[in-house]
Amino acid sequence: MNRRELLLGAGGLVAAASLSPAYGFEREGNRRILVFSGNQPVPILDPHQRYDWSTRMMQRCLYDSLVRYEGAPARIIPWLAESWETSADGLTWTFRLVGNARFNNGDALDAEAVRYSFQRGLRLNKGISWMLSRHLKPENVVAVDARTVRFTLERAYPDFISFLPLWFVVNPKQVMANVDGDDDGQKWLTTNAAGSGPFTIRRWDGQTVMSLAAVPDYWKGWPMPDADRPAGVIYRVMRESAPRKAALQRGEVDIAAGLTPDDLEQLERMPNMVVTNDTGAAPFAIMMNTQRGPTADINLRKAIAYAFDYEALIAIHKGDAKLLDGPFPFVTEGRIALDMPRQDLDRAKQYMARTATPQGGFELEYLQVAGHEVQRQIGLVLLNCLQPLGIRVNIVGQPWPTLIGRGANPETAASMTAVYVTPVTTSPDTVASQYASSAAGQFWGIHHLRDAEIDRMVAEAAVELDTAKRMALYATIQRRVVDLQPVIFGMAANQRWAMRSYVRGFQHQALNLTGEVDLFPLFAARG
Repeated sequence: MNRRELLLGAGGLVAAASLSPAYGFEREGNRRILVFSGNQPVPILDPHQRYDWSTRMMQRCLYDSLVRYEGAPARIIPWLAESWETSADGLTWTFRLVGNARFNNGDALDAEAVRYSFQRGLRLNKGISWMLSRHLKPENVVAVDARTVRFTLERAYPDFISFLPLWFVVNPKQVMANVDGDDDGQKWLTTNAAGSGPFTIRRWDGQTVMSLAAVPDYWKGWPMPDADRPAGVIYRVMRESAPRKAALQRGEVDIAAGLTPDDLEQLERMPNMVVTNDTGAAPFAIMMNTQRGPTADINLRKAIAYAFDYEALIAIHKGDAKLLDGPFPFVTEGRIALDMPRQDLDRAKQYMARTATPQGGFELEYLQVAGHEVQRQIGLVLLNCLQPLGIRVNIVGQPWPTLIGRGANPETAASMTAVYVTPVTTSPDTVASQYASSAAGQFWGIHHLRDAEIDRMVAEAAVELDTAKRMALYATIQRRVVDLQPVIFGMAANQRWAMRSYVRGFQHQALNLTGEVDLFPLFAARG
């Protein structure tokens, strides 16, 4: 372990006075180590069990997928697969793998590994499984030969390939060698990796510090000159924005996510600092529990929606955000603009009058991610806006794993939960299915909405091959969701990261999850 890891493991409370103000990278030989900081831990690394922004950021360092998203607007590019084709009826997808991919332990990455990985993801029925489980049975993933894998769908699914960047390939030999009982290797893969990605694990503490070593001979090659390739990356968890900002200024951190608009505004004015500002695609929503408590009443949900001050969201973000004009994010195919609720206290009181408690007199819990200052400020706006309705708001901050754990069950879900839900693909099915009954309990479905009409339309639209009919269904779904008001549709904040000016290779990708950065292309400019 080098000096920087010791410093970070201790909490990074002591300024690294010996570090050059021009370069915050810790050196390992003649190479530097990039330090990234965010507020969210990585409690489960297994790519088939879980994904959220911090988890997927680490998974992308350690694993590879058949294809990836690149650019803005996002497009699919080959990765482990060098080519693919689809049958005329849309049922069969066949992928031809590159010939040089290897796992980091030296094993060849072949079609059998792809087959095993997709079957495992579907079999575990966790995390990413929802993306394909409606359309693909495990036994219908077949390794045709060493470099060819075939997927046969239950029904034609036009958006099949749009989900594949989130399905990572694991080494079957490593996983099966570490099975504990019938757990399919889940315990071992919680803190270990069996991947082929550009980094390997050096030190892992998913709650505080994760240190990764670069793979010098990574099969895909590195995007920067060899002399610039970093020795590794460190992800340091700091739950509050202020310490992240201070660490960035001191040179203990080289790039940071999740900083408050105030902190970003200050950093923009500082020398040797760069702050990105790109259009975001992750809608912020306050999900309301539609099954239990006062918010099970649609009239109360409408009252809250019309009482809320939406313009305050723009002010909190210093103008670097855009109000949502429907349930679908701006990057989603088939999105339509709708007449959305905006602050109108008279209309809010009209809906309140239709509830069983027209004068209020009760308290609602607003649950946010602990340490997320923007969500806390939004909670204060909500508190003020609901006072005229006689509703008290209890603002509660809890760690992300606790928040989503509570949200998994309507009995324990808060009345209102603050959540960012990146669409992860350009597929309209991705977003529409967030409001189907099958989404209940996932972090994008903490609202627990159950509506037979939406369920029917989501299922029908997903497999409709006629584009016009498909888009018409998605338009109807969007209108129905707004009518039912399961959430307060907020804004999409611009994607913003702060970094030292020597950091190179940063790539904006709107489909990245919240604070997620592709760490693979980052390096330090020589000087």
